[in-house]
Amino acid sequence: MLPPDFINAGRIARGLEIASKKRLLETLARLLATDHPGLEPDAVFERLLERERLGSTGLGHGIALPHARIKAIPQSLGAFVSLTQGVDYDAADGEPVDLAFALLVPETATEEHLQLLAELAGRFNDPELRRRLRQADNAAAILNLFGVA
Repeated sequence: MLPPDFINAGRIARGLEIASKKRLLETLARLLATDHPGLEPDAVFERLLERERLGSTGLGHGIALPHARIKAIPQSLGAFVSLTQGVDYDAADGEPVDLAFALLVPETATEEHLQLLAELAGRFNDPELRRRLRQADNAAAILNLFGVA
């Protein structure tokens, strides 16, 4: 189960036209920082990029799960983006990514970080959920699919 206030409509964007992995990470960083005064989009982007340099967070099936730890937050935050066209993301299966869920956790939240990654990866393993996320036409529908509406 996802934590309360983990993701909200303000941290969801759908139907975006983005041409690169870098722009996708920048977009996710802006969404993560949207309603949190302690977060700077550039700092979030740098943390996501640092993690990406360790290895791609592309899960396969058009899904990416970029994530990072950051000092500036007291609780975990999520943001979700769907794209009109997939971008090259260096995913293990070579498929372009058109759905991305970014995760930020407090720097000391090691166990929570692993639990959230496992929860989200497990959900994204479901082909029906992926199909429904691609078809969702608004943020409320996406929140409902994640079970946080």
